[in-house]
Amino acid sequence: MKTLIAVPCMDMMHTKFVHSLLSLHFSEEYEVRFGASSLIYDTRNQLLVYALENGFDRVLWFDSDMTFTPSDLACLVEDLDNGYEIVSGLYFKRKPPFTPTIFKTCDIQKLEGNLLDPVSEVYEDYPDGSLFEIAACGFGCVMMDMNAVKKIVAQMGRMLFMPVAGFGEDLSFCLRARSAGFKVWCDSRVKLGHVGEMVFDEAYYLKSKEDANGSA
Repeated sequence: MKTLIAVPCMDMMHTKFVHSLLSLHFSEEYEVRFGASSLIYDTRNQLLVYALENGFDRVLWFDSDMTFTPSDLACLVEDLDNGYEIVSGLYFKRKPPFTPTIFKTCDIQKLEGNLLDPVSEVYEDYPDGSLFEIAACGFGCVMMDMNAVKKIVAQMGRMLFMPVAGFGEDLSFCLRARSAGFKVWCDSRVKLGHVGEMVFDEAYYLKSKEDANGSA
């Protein structure tokens, strides 16, 4: 299977992500391609078109602020080998409230005056260690079968990541995939890290000291 590892990254990547990527030890059947643009949906569309035009069988999307292991890749490959066509790993937002980036619902509600309202519900009570259907997901780690993508493109066109009705590019892709008759899945065996930022100031120090004294 010829697989493209597609990474939208601007001009810099987290060192922890680079370390994770180098740990995969993938074969010559894999190609890593980085995309740089000020518009994330444009970058993803360009990478998708590259995969379509260069005969790839699968695309594995990674954001450049994720951490993962070779076993995560193995699980996703196993899922696609078993016939699942769009599968996300499990990771969480890097800012409060740190919720999962998977969704139970993701739809566009029509209001009066032909106004459109994006509606989604985070999948907080997800089943652990299993494969389960979701409505949508972030694209920090998603593997997809290109035969499925070609069928979605035939119905929706190539710009599958173009944002619609207030949704981001990732949920917009999932909306189009589901509209074309495909399901989106999450494999909660694949647990990734999401590299974030913190400001360490006096308030953090005092809180840490209080917590330490409370546990003593």
